[in-house]
Amino acid sequence: MAKQTVEALIAGGKANAAPPLGPALGPTGLNVAEVIKKINEKTIAFNGMQVPVKIIFDASDKTFEITVGTPPVSALLKTEGKLEKGSGSAKLDKVADLRIEQIIKVAKMKGDSLAGINLKKKVKEVIGTCVSMGILVQGMDPKDAMKEVDNGKFDKEIKLEKTELTAEELKHLEEEKIRLAAEAEKRHAAEEALAAQIVKEMEGKATGLIKAKMVESGISKAVIDKTLGTGKAAAAPGAPGAAPAAGAKPAAVPGKK
Repeated sequence: MAKQTVEALIAGGKANAAPPLGPALGPTGLNVAEVIKKINEKTIAFNGMQVPVKIIFDASDKTFEITVGTPPVSALLKTEGKLEKGSGSAKLDKVADLRIEQIIKVAKMKGDSLAGINLKKKVKEVIGTCVSMGILVQGMDPKDAMKEVDNGKFDKEIKLEKTELTAEELKHLEEEKIRLAAEAEKRHAAEEALAAQIVKEMEGKATGLIKAKMVESGISKAVIDKTLGTGKAAAAPGAPGAAPAAGAKPAAVPGKK
C-alpha cells in the first residue's frame, strides 16, 4: 500500500490530540499518543514557534516517520537576534552578537537539513551563515568563532546541547546590539560627511571619478550608492541636471545670446 501523509501546523514541542492534529490522525489507525510524542521530541527546540510537520505513514503496518519543516538558517538567526534583517555591509557593520547556545539552538532546529554529520559540524555551518549577516558569535568575528569550535572551545556546550540563556545573558546581548547599532550609525555619519565633501570638491567631475575617489577613501558601497544615487553633482557632465565640468562654460540656453 502506498504511503500517505498528514500535514499540520503545531506549536513546537506542544503538539496534542486536540484539533487540528487529533482529528486528522484518528482515521489513520496510528497510535496517536505515540505520534504526538515523536512530534514533540522532534520539535522541542522550536518552543514558541509554529512549526509545519508531516506524518508519513503506511496504513498496512502502522509504521510512520515525522518530518519537520524549518525556516532558513538566516531566518532563525534573525529570530534569535531579534533582527528585522541582516547587515547590508557585513564586513563593516555588525548588527548582533549571539552566544554559542543560540547557535546550537539553530543547529538543532535545522537538524538533518544541514549537511554536517554531527552537531559540532552543524554548529560551524550555522556560524558560517553569520558571516554574511554581520552577526558576531561570542563577541568574535564568525570566522574566528569557527576556528574556536575546531579548537574545542565550545565542546562542553555542544556536548550538553545547551540552548538556554539566563536573563542576565539575554540583557547583555540586547545591550550589545544597541552598542553595535550606535557604532554603525556613527560610522555612517562620518562616511556620509566625507562623501559629501568629496562631491563638493569634485563638483562637475564625472560620476565614475567621484565614485573612484570615494572607494579610495574607504567609503562603504551603501553610502556611495546613497550619495551618488541623488543630487546633481553625482550626474555625469552632459547629463540632464548635471553640473558643468570644472572650468567649462555653462551650456547655452536656446533663444539667448
